[in-house]
Amino acid sequence: MYPEKLHLIYQYPSMSYADLDQITAQHERVTFKKGDLLLREGQVSDCYYILEEGIVRSFVYDYDGNDISTNFFCEDEIVIEVASIFHHIPTKENIICLTDCVLWRIKFDAFQDLFERIPAVTEWGRAWMSHQLFLTKKRALDMITLSAIDRYQQLLDEKPQILQQAPLKHIATFLGITDTSLSRIRKELVGK
Repeated sequence: MYPEKLHLIYQYPSMSYADLDQITAQHERVTFKKGDLLLREGQVSDCYYILEEGIVRSFVYDYDGNDISTNFFCEDEIVIEVASIFHHIPTKENIICLTDCVLWRIKFDAFQDLFERIPAVTEWGRAWMSHQLFLTKKRALDMITLSAIDRYQQLLDEKPQILQQAPLKHIATFLGITDTSLSRIRKELVGK
């Protein structure tokens, strides 16, 4: 049952089973259809999700109005727009379901209450945020230091379901390449 997986997602050395039960109780199971927006540019986020099933994508529009993928979220990952939810500011990102999705939603106020009442949630939150900062820095450096084929291979290794289910145009923008370059890379890797 998925609520037990929530325990694994929030697991932290100082977290008790009672703490985990309190956290899980604050989540609500929700479903969305392919194409549904979880967050739209200009909105202020008031919740985050844990993805049970499906694929979610975040994207922005660049200065020319092009749709650029900023992230993909897969099963058991937290779907969140950190700046908007924690700073209560309008988001520049859109978050959309690429497939039909099952998610577990927690409202910001409920999370904030848990954060204040359960010291282990505070510790977990700091560790999670630190890891997200690491991933953001790594992505920025990878975009500069890795070749397009290496970035593609890394995505294939880390999130193969994205390459199986997401439209190629979205994958290409995430990798910082054109659709044509992505097609060439895919052919090149198949030929090896």
